[in-house]
Amino acid sequence: MKIGIWIPSVRHMARPDAIRDSIDRAERLGYDSVWTIDHVIAPLANREQFGLIYDPFVVMALAAGLTERVQIGVSVLVLPYRHPALVAKMVASLDDLSGGRLIFGVGAGWNRAESTILNVPFDERGPMTDEYLRAMRELWTNPAPSFAGRYVSFADVESRPLPAQTPHPPIWVGGGSPAALRRTAEFGDAWHPINRTPAELQAGLAEIARLGERFGRVAPPALCPRVDARLVLDDRGGPAPAHVGHLLEGTPERMVELIEEHRALGVEHLVLEFVARDAEHYAAQVETFASRVRPRLTA
Repeated sequence: MKIGIWIPSVRHMARPDAIRDSIDRAERLGYDSVWTIDHVIAPLANREQFGLIYDPFVVMALAAGLTERVQIGVSVLVLPYRHPALVAKMVASLDDLSGGRLIFGVGAGWNRAESTILNVPFDERGPMTDEYLRAMRELWTNPAPSFAGRYVSFADVESRPLPAQTPHPPIWVGGGSPAALRRTAEFGDAWHPINRTPAELQAGLAEIARLGERFGRVAPPALCPRVDARLVLDDRGGPAPAHVGHLLEGTPERMVELIEEHRALGVEHLVLEFVARDAEHYAAQVETFASRVRPRLTA
């Protein structure tokens, strides 16, 4: 099972030095991937949840330049916020420049106020996401791409560079709604739910398998969730921030047990978002996981 980590490009830990240090640390310690997230503009009602958020493509480009080995992903890009030809160009450019290391996480979005600000019809975000994915696959795989849809059309064009990975970077579909599960079965190389319990993962997998028959899938999408995690360390630095929702928490020994439960479910690539009070606490968890948890998982 691969292990990726979220890097602090958002909220209270988001600083240029912390972002660079976390990327360097992930590469040095042998993590398999690094991850950022996406929001464009923060309604004040969501200030605490959004906070300071660096643009995901800029962060991924920084990670590509600082590293040679780790995969680089966004968890997840809100696809309706940007024209699909623009996204296809940025994804292909990043994948080519990084030597084929991009993982493309996508979602339809959840924040009505943000969608309204960006002139995206919130109630149409699902159909827009589906159509954008179809259009982007056309741009990535057809040397003479053409597409005619409700939201986007093009013909007599070319779009280069093409992605380094063929036919395109892996598409990880986020979300746990019925629409997201159907989208995973139709488009996804992986299902990428966030903070789902093992029981929820099992139920989602069963539904995706059922839907896969509808789309004639030979093999099901991989299971590659992201989950919040907090290692209990022997320090006196004060409490970590409060947390709501599913959380992997415990000593290194307990963390091994929890992650092995995910391996037993069929998780192929687990992305951990370490919950921390500051950059130092985050770094301590990342280092401790690498030295005291990961070796036991490998064994």
